[in-house]
Amino acid sequence: MAEDSFNADELNPPEWLNAQFITDVLSAHEKASDLQITNLSFTPASAKGDHYASIMFRAKVDYKTQKGSFFKSLIIKTMPVEEGVKKDMFADSPLFKTEIGMYAKVLPEWERILREINDTSKLYVDCIYHSLEPRQIIIFEDLVEMGYSVVRSRYLTREEICSAYSKLAKIHAISMKVIYERPDFLKEFKYGIFYVPGLMDSPIINAGMAPFIDLLSRIPELTKYRPYFEKIELHFKDRLRDIMLEYRTNPKPGYNVLCHGDYHSRNMMFKYNKETGGFEDCMLLDYQGCNVVPMAVDLMYSIYMLMGTEQRCGELETLLNYYFSVLLETLKKIHYQGTMPTPHGFWAEMKRHRYYEFLLLSTFLPISIGLRSHFMDLDDLMHDEKTRKKCYQLTDFVEETKVMLARFEKAGYFEDL
Repeated sequence: MAEDSFNADELNPPEWLNAQFITDVLSAHEKASDLQITNLSFTPASAKGDHYASIMFRAKVDYKTQKGSFFKSLIIKTMPVEEGVKKDMFADSPLFKTEIGMYAKVLPEWERILREINDTSKLYVDCIYHSLEPRQIIIFEDLVEMGYSVVRSRYLTREEICSAYSKLAKIHAISMKVIYERPDFLKEFKYGIFYVPGLMDSPIINAGMAPFIDLLSRIPELTKYRPYFEKIELHFKDRLRDIMLEYRTNPKPGYNVLCHGDYHSRNMMFKYNKETGGFEDCMLLDYQGCNVVPMAVDLMYSIYMLMGTEQRCGELETLLNYYFSVLLETLKKIHYQGTMPTPHGFWAEMKRHRYYEFLLLSTFLPISIGLRSHFMDLDDLMHDEKTRKKCYQLTDFVEETKVMLARFEKAGYFEDL
């Protein structure tokens, strides 16, 4: 890939990321004090648009010990060195601590529970090193070497989405059991991506509602929705905070789970059989936004950041019902003793947290379509107002907006605003 296909801060690794550092990491992991690196190279580990809160490198390492010569490919995730918006926004956030807790504590326990019911699902890639001091860093085995890849040039297939939903449903189900039986186990997982300093006041949250209302004004069949969104605009951020804090500050009957928090198509990789081409597995990634919130948070996000146009407009209920069926099946198998979720309760929860979906439609979907269907630059979409506004002129966004608003109206989203 050309250099402009990568994030600029991933073209050159920081000075500390060198042969001595990798030697120390692998020596400890392999329990081989005599380990020597014979060849080492670094390249960017992701393309533009794959992620935003960190930088990632791929280290290809040839090394030898008294047992012989070996090769490993490692994925190294850390924070940017240079000053800038990304570093300023994410350096003091809890995201790395959250992700380390997920890989070191939560996900191994979740897999242990699955193995007790003879479920062999793999929920995470092996983490071989992590640290918060003197720098924030996590090192993983390279999924590309295991046959996995990120889907970039197309939207996901129905099979891929169902596989991703199956993994998510199992994670949610086990968290419901643990919250019911051992609520303190997840007490530190209370900081999702909405706790990133400055995020609630950033263009990511604030820049979408005004051009969306302008869109409603200029499309005759959408003008009836303008008064609703003018009212929504007045207090939608307060409602978002309420949703994200509800479990800890104002608990209500509902379906609270350990959410992924950033559940989109670039935060997962897929594996197909090299010989037959048959689908084999989906692996979820980037657990840095995990926190205990209503399950609707992950599911609403997935509608706009995981599904493509075809699924959003024609298969949304079918796909979410599939997720729900796996959730129920898993809860039964792991002997969940709490009140079992119901289909009626599930859709009522989606309606109750509709303010999050209002944000996603008005602000996240136009950016997602601009990025994925029209290949706009991520940095421009994040920081340039003129580029963002172009997204609201896109015909495919306008047509999807018509479909989604009709669904909102049918589901009663505009009642009692």
